Amino acid sequence: LSSLIKSGRRTHSQMHVPLTEAVEPVDFEEYLITHPPIVESGPLRDLIEFPPDDIEVIYTPRECRTVVQAVPEEGYHKLGTGFNPNTLDKQKERQKGLPKQVFEADEMPDSSSYQDDQDDLKRRSMSIDDTPRGSWACSIFDLKNSLPDALLPHLLDRAPNEEIDRHNEDQRKANRHRELFALHPALDEEEPIERHCVPEVPKEHFGQRLLVKCLSLKFEIEIEPIFASLALYDVKEKKKISENFFFDLNSEQTKAMLRPHIQTAAISTLARSAIFSITYPSQDVFLVIKLEKVLQQGDIGECAEPYMVFKESDAAKNKEKLEKLRSQSEQFCQRLGRYRMPFAWTAIHLMNIVNSAGSLERDTELEMSLSERTTSGDESCSLTGFRPATLTITNFFKQEGDRLSDEDLYKFLADMRRPSSVLRRLRPITAQLKLDISPAPENPHYCLTPDLLQVKPYPDSRVRPTREILEFPARDVYVPNTTYRNLLYVNPQSLNFANRQGSARNITVKVQFMNGEDPNNAMPVIFGKSSCADFSKEAYTAVVYHNRSPDFHDEVKIKLPASLSDHHHILFTFYHVSCQQKQNTPLETPVGYTWIPMLQNGRLRTGHFCLPVSLEKPPQSYSVLSPDVPLPGMKWVDNHRGVFNVEVVAVSTIHTQDQYLDKFFALVHALDEHMFPVRIGDMRIMENNLETELKSSIAALNSSQLEPVVRFLHLLLDKLVLLVVRPPVIAGQIVNLGQASFEVMASIVNRLHKYLDTSQDMHGRNSLLSSYIHYVFRLPSTDPNSPSPAIVHAVHLPHFHYATMARSAVRPASLNLNRSRSLSNSNPDISGTPTSPDDEVRSIIGSKGLDRSNSWVHTMGCKSAPWGSRMLETGYYSVASHSFCLALLLSVSLSYSLPLLLVVSVLYLPTQLFHEELALQWVVSSGSVREGALQQAWFFFELMVKSIIHHLYFTDRLESPRKNRFPERFMDDITALVSTIAGDIVSRFQKDLELVERLNTSLAFFLNDLLSVMDRGFVFTLIRAYWKQVSTKLYTLQNPTLESLRLDFLRIVCSHEHYVTLNLPCSLLTPPASPSPSVSSATSQVRWTGDYQKIANMFELSVPFREQHYLAGLVLSELSVILDPENEGMFGLHKKVVSVVHNLLSSHDSDPRYADPEVKARVAMLYLPLIGIVMETLPQLHDFTGEDFTAVGSSAEEAEGEGNSMISQTVAMAIAGTSTPSPMSRPSSFLLNSQASRQHGSFSAESSRSLLICLLWVLKNADELVLQKWFTDLSVSQLNRLLDLLYLCVSCFEYKGKKAFERMNSLTFKKSKDMKAKLEEAILGSIGARQEMVRRSRSAFGSQENLRWRKDMTHWRQNSEKMDKTRAELEHEALIDGNLATEANLIILDTLEIIVQTVSVTESKESILGGVLKVLLHSMACNQSALYLQHCFATQRALVSKFPELLFEEETEQCADLCLRLLRSCSSSISTIRAHASASLYLLMRQNFEIGNNFARVKMQVTMSLSSLVGTSQNFNEEFLRRSLKTILTYAEEDLELRETTFPDQVQDLVFNLHMILSDTVKMKEHQEDPEMLIDLMYRIAKGYQTSPDLRLTWLQNMAGKHSERNNHAEAAQCLVHSAALVAEYLSMLEDRKYLPVGCVTFQNISSNVLEESAVSDDVVSPDEEGICSGKYFTEIGLVGLLEQAAASFSMAGMYEAVNEVYKVLIPIHEANRDAKKLATIHGKLQEAFGKIVHQDGKRMFGTYFRVGFYGSKFGDLDEQEFVYKEPAITKLAEISHRLEGFYGERFGEDQVEVIKDSNPVDKCKLDPNKAFIQITYVEPYFDTYEMKDRITYFDKNYNLRRFVYCTPFTLDGRAHGDLHEQFKRKTILTTSHAFPYIKTRINIIHKEEIISTPIEVAIEDMQKKTQELAFATHQDPADAKMLQMVLQGSVGTTVNQGPLEVAQVFLSEIPSDPKLYRHHNKLRLCFKDFTKRCEDALRKNKSLIGPDQKEYQRELERNYHRLKEALQPLINRKIPQLYKPVLQVNSHRMSLRKLDL
Repeated sequence: LSSLIKSGRRTHSQMHVPLTEAVEPVDFEEYLITHPPIVESGPLRDLIEFPPDDIEVIYTPRECRTVVQAVPEEGYHKLGTGFNPNTLDKQKERQKGLPKQVFEADEMPDSSSYQDDQDDLKRRSMSIDDTPRGSWACSIFDLKNSLPDALLPHLLDRAPNEEIDRHNEDQRKANRHRELFALHPALDEEEPIERHCVPEVPKEHFGQRLLVKCLSLKFEIEIEPIFASLALYDVKEKKKISENFFFDLNSEQTKAMLRPHIQTAAISTLARSAIFSITYPSQDVFLVIKLEKVLQQGDIGECAEPYMVFKESDAAKNKEKLEKLRSQSEQFCQRLGRYRMPFAWTAIHLMNIVNSAGSLERDTELEMSLSERTTSGDESCSLTGFRPATLTITNFFKQEGDRLSDEDLYKFLADMRRPSSVLRRLRPITAQLKLDISPAPENPHYCLTPDLLQVKPYPDSRVRPTREILEFPARDVYVPNTTYRNLLYVNPQSLNFANRQGSARNITVKVQFMNGEDPNNAMPVIFGKSSCADFSKEAYTAVVYHNRSPDFHDEVKIKLPASLSDHHHILFTFYHVSCQQKQNTPLETPVGYTWIPMLQNGRLRTGHFCLPVSLEKPPQSYSVLSPDVPLPGMKWVDNHRGVFNVEVVAVSTIHTQDQYLDKFFALVHALDEHMFPVRIGDMRIMENNLETELKSSIAALNSSQLEPVVRFLHLLLDKLVLLVVRPPVIAGQIVNLGQASFEVMASIVNRLHKYLDTSQDMHGRNSLLSSYIHYVFRLPSTDPNSPSPAIVHAVHLPHFHYATMARSAVRPASLNLNRSRSLSNSNPDISGTPTSPDDEVRSIIGSKGLDRSNSWVHTMGCKSAPWGSRMLETGYYSVASHSFCLALLLSVSLSYSLPLLLVVSVLYLPTQLFHEELALQWVVSSGSVREGALQQAWFFFELMVKSIIHHLYFTDRLESPRKNRFPERFMDDITALVSTIAGDIVSRFQKDLELVERLNTSLAFFLNDLLSVMDRGFVFTLIRAYWKQVSTKLYTLQNPTLESLRLDFLRIVCSHEHYVTLNLPCSLLTPPASPSPSVSSATSQVRWTGDYQKIANMFELSVPFREQHYLAGLVLSELSVILDPENEGMFGLHKKVVSVVHNLLSSHDSDPRYADPEVKARVAMLYLPLIGIVMETLPQLHDFTGEDFTAVGSSAEEAEGEGNSMISQTVAMAIAGTSTPSPMSRPSSFLLNSQASRQHGSFSAESSRSLLICLLWVLKNADELVLQKWFTDLSVSQLNRLLDLLYLCVSCFEYKGKKAFERMNSLTFKKSKDMKAKLEEAILGSIGARQEMVRRSRSAFGSQENLRWRKDMTHWRQNSEKMDKTRAELEHEALIDGNLATEANLIILDTLEIIVQTVSVTESKESILGGVLKVLLHSMACNQSALYLQHCFATQRALVSKFPELLFEEETEQCADLCLRLLRSCSSSISTIRAHASASLYLLMRQNFEIGNNFARVKMQVTMSLSSLVGTSQNFNEEFLRRSLKTILTYAEEDLELRETTFPDQVQDLVFNLHMILSDTVKMKEHQEDPEMLIDLMYRIAKGYQTSPDLRLTWLQNMAGKHSERNNHAEAAQCLVHSAALVAEYLSMLEDRKYLPVGCVTFQNISSNVLEESAVSDDVVSPDEEGICSGKYFTEIGLVGLLEQAAASFSMAGMYEAVNEVYKVLIPIHEANRDAKKLATIHGKLQEAFGKIVHQDGKRMFGTYFRVGFYGSKFGDLDEQEFVYKEPAITKLAEISHRLEGFYGERFGEDQVEVIKDSNPVDKCKLDPNKAFIQITYVEPYFDTYEMKDRITYFDKNYNLRRFVYCTPFTLDGRAHGDLHEQFKRKTILTTSHAFPYIKTRINIIHKEEIISTPIEVAIEDMQKKTQELAFATHQDPADAKMLQMVLQGSVGTTVNQGPLEVAQVFLSEIPSDPKLYRHHNKLRLCFKDFTKRCEDALRKNKSLIGPDQKEYQRELERNYHRLKEALQPLINRKIPQLYKPVLQVNSHRMSLRKLDL
């Protein structure tokens, strides 16, 4: 049969099953049997099967707080999952000892840290002074003097490639970090779902604990003993919230006064410190101190009088009186010593103390969260962290005899909180009570529980103890009982003897606890107060003098016996005490009796009683009856009315005090004891109606109060389980209570969940229930005689079993009830013996061996406890007593006497197995019961699993084969259960998602647990069943929620500790029939049989793969399906599914079981298909290459050149002339079909990063041979895709640099994008200039983040996130990031090597080498550690030597790129990097030379690279580069092979040439901070390269980069246009294509400056020379790229018209290429540009211009130069002035620089020659009249500007301003050498002319301006009333000084004498005419705009206007007659130097 199955399976596996469906799983158990492992032992062998001790049951006793046990303890059972999460602490642990990686980015660029450089410089400096700087000689001299770096040994030896490869590989593989994930920050998930937290061990409840120490009590007079008590009260709840603490601070001699009355004091009653517990701290809690003294004659007031009158200071004066008082006191003590009277009290408002004591530093909250003591309440009420305070209380209030009740006390306390307290007016008793109040320590020494048991540690019994004071919580506390406690508090409250005859005045009540009626039956169970015995038989209440109806405030504390009978009762005897000594009067006279029987119908009686009092002793057998019963012949006070009020409170873990629970327990007990009839309440239940009663009592449990249910939860559930497992036989009938118990269990569990929802963990498991399952639940023992597994049930008694039960009365007090627990002892922290938090010796009673080596298990329940935390729950559970071990009989006191009793038990059926019964009940349940069980499915699942494990353990089946562990019907029930629950999940997830989520996780945990105990193949089929149901539903309804549920499910199932084993990692995907012999045990390397199918199967999610590696197959299928771009709906789940895989790999990585590399390779095999999946998703991955992350703090030149202003990611050209695919924007070849696939949404950066780290993990750990074999089978395009993926990985894991960590401190990078948006909003919030500024710098917020922005913003962002990290943390982060970057890149390098080997082996696919090279170069371009770079250069050298033609013939661009990268590294500050880079560069030249006897290509590329480098890199250090050049020279000198050729000379020439360029640029370095000067220098260098187009282009690009950095986009665009023009010139020489631009001329429209690029000079090189114009830009594509970038820059600068001009050049090219797509894009952009022109009309700003003149020899070249500077729009004069003054001030010294404040011509002779002067003037563009016709729009008026104007007012006598008739104006017009915008921001002024206007001309200009303003304001649309009124006010307002009227009066009042001025006079007259007309229009317009409130204002304006008009009328109408004659010959001696069009 089995072979049939197998052959069937084989045919099945050939079919294709879509990934969305689950395949049939392999029959796991069968497979293990048919494939015996080949490996004998060792780590690989452990992968094959679960370890033999996977589940163990270990007993450990429970920890007990107290020294003597109140309770017998039990053992317990514990299971856990070894899923090994990457917790933070663990991560830290694994990161210890990381080597520090050296990154250049982190090294400071100054060479001061390099001592040898310093010495070197000193040596050189002496001789340098002798040679002129900058001369050729000098630069060679510098070079000769440099020191080379160390040469690499054997570099020039010719070794075979294989050997080099081997050597490189050994070097690479040495000292690698084993665990990749240890370096990767764990994913920040809200909550990792697969972790089940271990529930807390059930333990006694404490609130927040407070230690109060009573130090001293001192009165003004010391005449008698005073007794004190402390207790806590809650005013709001009106409740006493603690028992009393009695203490005695009397001196020994004072105490001696009581000698006859004091028995020897027990040490427990001498305590002076107490620990109070407060569960609900609030502002309403008071600490009340009450004082009592010995009873004496007189009321309280009289007795207190001496304390108020006498002062201690007057002791001598009052000596006699005091003596008298003292002797009186002694008499009273002698006689009345046993009675007390109330004396005084005071109270402390607890929160005032706590708050004023001030909290400690901020640690307090931490403690709170750790201790979790507080359960409620506002933060202000925490008691855990205040500073200890010492209080001195000086005022006490005397007690009032008629106000002693608690009610009165609450009134007083409430009053105390008021400012005008009544109490303050009372005369106080002065005294001094000193108290210390502090938070209680964690484990105080010498502590006694409220039951007087010693708490550990208790080193010495003779020390004065601290008492723990029992809390009476203000509200219910829901905590199950865990210790034995049985206390009764009796509080007499009041007595009314007003109607009693006879003398009864000084009344005391004697309280006794009796167990019979004879006076000798009083039991010594009443706790003593202070300085007395521990226990006494009686207690007396305090006496109120002469009061017939006193109130009492005493509290009598009684220790209840464990079992009560009907004879136990409390007896109260009332006495009259005679205070005066009279003859024949007894001391005390009994005046009444009453009592309370303890049991009523078997239940404890508690509560408020109002009892009648009998006048005489009660009769025989009174104790069985209640005093309410009128016994015949008894006399009662006040006709048997209730006259005595008393309250009885029990604090008991034995008496439930709930009728329903009592009834249930009583019936179960009766069954156990088989004692009928049972008396319950008033009923007697016979055996025949027991069944119905039992069922109804079970059902009635729902009515019980929640608090007792929780307190007795453990017992209740135990009993219910028992009834299920052993159906009782009642009257010969088996009664099946399974269903009833299941129902009530479900409802109890739901009640707990509903009302106690605060105590749930993240999976919605109530902590009380989970700890019950975890620690308390166990199967009732199966065989009554086996002592060890018989875990005694419900602490009846040990050996008190179910078949026959003998009760033994002579058990020792500490019963060894053990509790089972399973735990794999391989946890390194446990080291064999579990130790409890107290290191008591723990006995492990377990027969299983403890020898397991390396898997950390907790076989269930505790889903992965953090390992470091010693989660050792020690045994635990309910209660038993010391006296007769009877504790939990729940004292169902049936009336029989206890001790020795033998009873025959009910006959029980053979046991049913609990898990089977549970499964059955669940499957058959329906309706509300089923719903209830579903709500809390986790509870039943976990119970079932625990039951299964116990069953297997106790029947010794844990060893047996899994297939026959369970009966068929149980398996069927489980199948049915899983199937219906999966059905529920699928059908209800839309309606009640919350329930379904819980159900889903519960089911997953259940299956996870079953994998440990059941047939694993069977569990796989269950998983498949679930899978199918979900798939079917998903097929009809694409819903991400459902898919998300399935992911949670999968994640939990896969968190199984033996997940790897479950995937059969050693199976080789053969059809299961033939055991594969392909694992040789020697090497266990897989030997490939060349079978293609097999290899493909391993890397694809083929059916065989998914069958054999079942769970891994599911995970990867999910990944594949969800990441599928077609699967749009699942987009939101990317992060989730990726994190599932990430977490799995992360846990394998850190798992010590898989540390061995061979084993890891096996594990990695399970994930090989991941590589393919990630390759598929490549187009959707986040594009890390575009992150500005390259730039942050990096020193790679891209950062400076490109990182900050990249224009668009599709543009493939870089700015920095690195002829490289810029790291910012992928080359278009990067994706095979980049456009096509990008349409799908792409992944977030975080998901992509996680996915890539998973990929790297697989590549790192998989078997290299397997990978190589697979690579060989891949097609070229697939390999290219893999390379693209590696390229992306390089960017993704690039080191960000320490500075970045500091900068990003508290801001993770994924948040930075939305932060920018927030920032913009913040800034844009305020309108005006700043808004304009932001709009201008919007470019900075374009596709890239701007460096400057990030720097400025650090302070803002830090508050936005968590607190700043410390320095050390940042260091640590950078250290880890550095190691991650290094390791990731080394993995990539390893993979590249494998790919290269594939090529070498197959001798085909050379085409992919270019891709390999591209990835290598990209990795060099990123921030890399020295360690990586040296391996990288080694690989690069090997690659070049294997395939030289690759670089020099095919991939020429790559060659250029390589030169740049190598040079970049040659200038590194780290010597190892330099050494390797120079070696690589030297070999590159050498190999190029060997191919063709010269190395022109490398020469050219290196020269260009150097220019590019120097231009863009800010922290470029020429000193380091000089060293590398020297190293190269040294190699050339030592290279013996080529010594005879021209090679060494060529090298030397090249090196000298490079050195010259270097020296050139040192000068640039000096001006690094002066952007204008720097650009001028670059401009000069570029000009110098006029003859070398490649280099000129490079420098133009460098300038573009610099401009972009400074947001000068217009200038950057100009540089790009110039570059394009240059390229066009040479292209038109090379090839004549109609559609290409004809050189620069074509570009004239864009800028008139472009013509300087024309190649017309005589020394123009021809473009066909080797190495000339070979850069990638000198091509059509290059040209297009430059133009596209130019357009983008223009667009960013807002110059949309120029964008249009650029596209005019581009469009013909694209049209010629028929590139519709590009044309569409361009027209789109044009539409956008023109749209913006329309949209931004009137809001555009381009620049502000200033004339700047420099005067003073300090300026060097700049002296007497004048420039026009272009500054950003709306730059104020003050801003540029401040900038330049600051800049030059810093350079020359602040006192050396002066700004000339006026614009007058500067006379150099008058200036101080030692200072530097700057003159700055605001200038405006100037146009002649004829120009204005063309310059219409704002753009026209601000583009192509060469002339500027500024005006200076002056008068003839030298003042600037004078009266109207003497005010002249000078206009200065400046012409610049080039038009703005140009490739620099300042341009020399080449020409100046001046025009002077006469006063009348000035007046005309002014009036014209005014008129224009009026016209503008009038016709503005929309109208602006404010503006209009302002202009009007200025025109017609009366007070306008030098206003229109004055102008008219000065110039128009008379006709000028000089005919030359006639014209001007007339022109001014006409101006005024126009002006008045405009004023009228404006007034009319204003009238239409104003509201009624401005009517008066309007009238005023009109009046003014009319006045003005009248005054002007005569002046305007006077014409100059001469002008109206025939036209005269106009005289040409006009004063104006030029016709001005006014």
